[in-house]
Amino acid sequence: MPSDTRPLRPRAEHVVAPLEETPLHAVDAVDTTAAPRSMWAEASRSLVRNPVFLVSALLILLVLFVAAFPQLLASQDPTYGNLQQANQGPSAEHPFGTSKQGYDVLARTVYGTRASVTVGFFAMLLSTLVGSAFGALAGYLGGVLDAILSRITDIFFAIPLILGAIVIGNRFGSMNVWIVALILGVFGWTNIARIMRGAVISVKNQDFVTASTALGASRASILLRHVVPNAIAPVIVTATVNLGVFIVAEATLTFLGVGLPPSAVSWGGDISSAQSSLRTHPMMLFYPSMALAITVLSFIMLGDAVRDALDPKARKR
Repeated sequence: MPSDTRPLRPRAEHVVAPLEETPLHAVDAVDTTAAPRSMWAEASRSLVRNPVFLVSALLILLVLFVAAFPQLLASQDPTYGNLQQANQGPSAEHPFGTSKQGYDVLARTVYGTRASVTVGFFAMLLSTLVGSAFGALAGYLGGVLDAILSRITDIFFAIPLILGAIVIGNRFGSMNVWIVALILGVFGWTNIARIMRGAVISVKNQDFVTASTALGASRASILLRHVVPNAIAPVIVTATVNLGVFIVAEATLTFLGVGLPPSAVSWGGDISSAQSSLRTHPMMLFYPSMALAITVLSFIMLGDAVRDALDPKARKR
């Protein structure tokens, strides 16, 4: 029997990685007896570590403080105009100068925060309630009701927000904060409805919904206690962004002359009044425009941060 003359290959050395270079010690350190965190708890932990959220939250708190206590930042009356002091530059009495009507620009900018934030908040609240109700019922019940509610949503979705607000606003003799918020809320709920409908359709087929049905829970109880709380996350993100959108919409309507009346103190009205003085006194336009831009940017940044916290997959994409 011939002998095997093939050369022997050297045996590979078995190497074991040091324990500190492996992630096993981190896995072993996890407390398996602790209760699992909910989605909202995990989102809260992510938010407090997100600098975008912290910056936007501080800016929004500042805006809300200014809207609630404008008298602490501006001592002048925003509705008092002295033509003898018109178009003056910054001074100790008027830090931002005066407008062509003799108004104190600082007082107008500070007091204008209240009207814009109030319109934006209540328009957002109304649109969120209406859109969530339409979307939840359409997505959960389905069938003919889904088709009817979806077609109603499509009809309102086809009407541009600003155009619809202009048409309806012209029908009112006089506008105020509440009417503007109502009009914007009536035309601004469609995105919320579409997002809620899709989220409800995705959640209603989950195992916990099937288990609740098997235990004899009513459809209304399942919808309100199980489906809606688990489908509300994308709606919160959209509502946060919509608040900034509604603030811009109110300023646009007031700028066009169909929003708040000239007697009201608002950023849109001041921007409209200052446009004729853009070349000679540009700072009159700068201050209300910058206040509007910072406020809207804060809510958009907050919406992005909340979206990343509630949907980690979006952060990876």
